[in-house]
Amino acid sequence: MMSLCSFFLRKGDAGLQKNKSEKYNKILDSAGAVFAQFGFYKATISQIASRAGVADGTVYLYFKSKEDILYQFISFKTNSVFKKINAAVEKGRNAEEKLRQLIRSHMDEFQKDKNMAIIFQSEVRYFRDIQFQIKDISKMYLELLSDIIEQGQIEGAFRQDLFVGLVKRFIPGAVEGVIGTWVSADGGYDLVSMADPLVDLYLTGIREQ
Repeated sequence: MMSLCSFFLRKGDAGLQKNKSEKYNKILDSAGAVFAQFGFYKATISQIASRAGVADGTVYLYFKSKEDILYQFISFKTNSVFKKINAAVEKGRNAEEKLRQLIRSHMDEFQKDKNMAIIFQSEVRYFRDIQFQIKDISKMYLELLSDIIEQGQIEGAFRQDLFVGLVKRFIPGAVEGVIGTWVSADGGYDLVSMADPLVDLYLTGIREQ
């Protein structure tokens, strides 16, 4: 049976973990803002710490280096975005709806976090270690697309003669291009409004006539 002392100790541990988590997330968010504003190479630990409202040394309690911060930022964001995309896809009643949900959700997540969009466009492609790190998420994204395309074929909505391996790779590249254009335009328009036109263009090529 838990003693009163043990109860309060456990409550104290939970409070420490919560504070640790909050500080960790605050540093990550601050790093995202600093990386987006200055670029990874010009950004400094001091800038990140200052924005997070902590001492430089505190950053090193949670992260090994500036590179580690970037890796953990990317890892956290990719996992979070994929979970939301997957949840959105599950709301679709058929393959076409699922495809629209996937692309809308993908664009919506990047529109809501412009810093993330900038970092993915400007930093990720130049770091081989990060590309390897998000390989599993990329694989799951492509598998999700494969499932949608195959469902569309079963429903008779998509052509049977599609080369799924090629078709499923069109979407990530097209979405990345649209997001890149939006970032270059400094987010001056509604990114999500580009989702349906992109899907319509895509479906023109794969829809069963």
